[in-house]
Amino acid sequence: MERRVQPEMPMSSAESLMLIESMINKAKNQFSEDGHLYLLWGWVVFICSLGQYIGMRFLNIQSSAYIWLLTILAVIYMVFYLVRNKKQRRVVTYTDEVIGATWIAFSIGLFLTGFILGQVLGAKFYTVLNPIYLTIYGIPTFVSGVVLKFRPLQTGAAVCWGLAVLSTFIPVTEHLLLIAVAMLVAWILPGYLLKRRYKNQSVN
Repeated sequence: MERRVQPEMPMSSAESLMLIESMINKAKNQFSEDGHLYLLWGWVVFICSLGQYIGMRFLNIQSSAYIWLLTILAVIYMVFYLVRNKKQRRVVTYTDEVIGATWIAFSIGLFLTGFILGQVLGAKFYTVLNPIYLTIYGIPTFVSGVVLKFRPLQTGAAVCWGLAVLSTFIPVTEHLLLIAVAMLVAWILPGYLLKRRYKNQSVN
């Protein structure tokens, strides 16, 4: 006697939507990781901006701008970090690709902006460099906040853009302080919040 196999019932529309939503949430949470890139860039730029400000304002160190060479090391580390994470993950989600590409494009755009302004404006490029950098800082922050649906990053981007406008009304010597404030609000604080959220997700 043949055994009849009961055919599987097709999923309803509601069940399909629930499955898709769960997959999206899983993909989103995968990249949440621990806020590592935000903390990396936040602290590097915070240290560089505050270090240059103190060197120029209080220590009269003419070569204090060389502290920004630390960002080159940060870029190299970031590239290796992203490549290593991509190899370790069994599934690379669309979210991972978008945010990873955004940060790489951000890094390239940052250095190209500094180089082009230096070539075009010469020694005067410092008058517009930091307002433009504040604007650029907000771009990966906003994109990441939208993709991850993480409001602190979106708020941080708005702060960066607001400080960019504010920087046009204050002396150039104080621009570096605005950079430091932007890092605290846009990357460092959201980075720690992402780190805490990731730990909570791992426990649950």
